[in-house]
Amino acid sequence: MQSVLHAAAMIPASIPSPSWSGFDIPLPWGSLRIHAYALCILAGIVAGLWLTSVRWARRGAPEGSVWDIAIWAIPFGIIGGRLYHVFSSPDAYFGPGFNGTGDLSLIPQIQRGGLGIWGAVVLGAVGAWIGCRRAGVKLSAFMDAAAPGLLLAQAIGRWGNYFNQELFGGPTTLPWGLQIDPNSPNFPAGMPADTLFHPTFLYESLWNLAGVVILLALDRRFNFRRGRLFCLYAVYYTLGRVWIEAMRIDDAEQISLFGITTRLNVWTSIFVLIGALIAFILLGLRKPSGPDTPFLPGREPAAETADVETAGTAGKPDAEAVPAAVSAVETGAAATADKGTADAVPTGATSIRHADTLVSDSESRGNLRDNQSGPGPAPASVSAPADEDAGASKDSTGGTKPATGDPAAGVSGRQATETAPEAEGTK
Repeated sequence: MQSVLHAAAMIPASIPSPSWSGFDIPLPWGSLRIHAYALCILAGIVAGLWLTSVRWARRGAPEGSVWDIAIWAIPFGIIGGRLYHVFSSPDAYFGPGFNGTGDLSLIPQIQRGGLGIWGAVVLGAVGAWIGCRRAGVKLSAFMDAAAPGLLLAQAIGRWGNYFNQELFGGPTTLPWGLQIDPNSPNFPAGMPADTLFHPTFLYESLWNLAGVVILLALDRRFNFRRGRLFCLYAVYYTLGRVWIEAMRIDDAEQISLFGITTRLNVWTSIFVLIGALIAFILLGLRKPSGPDTPFLPGREPAAETADVETAGTAGKPDAEAVPAAVSAVETGAAATADKGTADAVPTGATSIRHADTLVSDSESRGNLRDNQSGPGPAPASVSAPADEDAGASKDSTGGTKPATGDPAAGVSGRQATETAPEAEGTK
């Protein structure tokens, strides 16, 4: 028990301020400063891309396309995030009230901190759209795959605020209060040096990590598509951002709406939350217009197209073989028809039309007795012998010959037109 109490006493009653914020790389003409803030942003991007690439591959997307998209989305996102921060916290850049007393040279100095997430999302989505069009995939499918990875990147990137000692909350006496170096330019004027502050960077980092788990679980359970998972990301993130942003005490643009004056980022989070929730509901009401695929119409892989064509033509004869087969059948039929005609038609009988000659229905019926296209009725004077069974009689060779009106197989109707020998003797 004493050891437990001793260990508890060793736990710091606050989060100490960082003693390290980066390192220098010596160069022939000086040194290159690598800031911890930039390393946190970079680590977040790498982790987010890793999770996105895993999810993107599981959806059957082209291999390597996530990097083709990222090469457009990341620069656009950084520029958009910086621009949003500059216009949401303009005093340092344009002076209070835009009076021109600010320092415009600070705008490109991203290493000093200051990236607005909504500017990063909006302009990053523009870059992602360009990359998706070039890769032949749907932006909505990519955004769904990237939503948990985006939260993971934000969770890691938020630690850059800790190393820069910026964007903290109001004073607190909680044991996890954050120490800020009194010599830091971000330390609030007029406060005691030992004042502790709410570590809003830690709150948001933990909130985002929990969101990664929640989004992954919801996607596994409900399989959200067509941008719905990204809408859930926006709803979840803004829900936490509203109360976390309201705790901050750093300078920010104040906006008055509906009789309430608060930070611009708070109002932005509220409106994005409402819009994302409405979009999520409307997308759920729409019926899918096609199969769930990450590819744009007409940009499916060639292998899938070949499989579809093969399956559609399976069992069908080759296109070049069909005319040849038809020609062979017609030639054989014509030869047989000519032979049958020469043998079967008596002298002076009406000539029989060729089998492939087009005739009218009336001509076919009128010429039925002459062309012998089928077995005709036996003459009334013809009768079969009483001792013959099943319409067949034996010939002198001991075989059987077909009955009257029934042509033998392979003979073209010749015997069908002649009277049986026995019948001739009874006339």
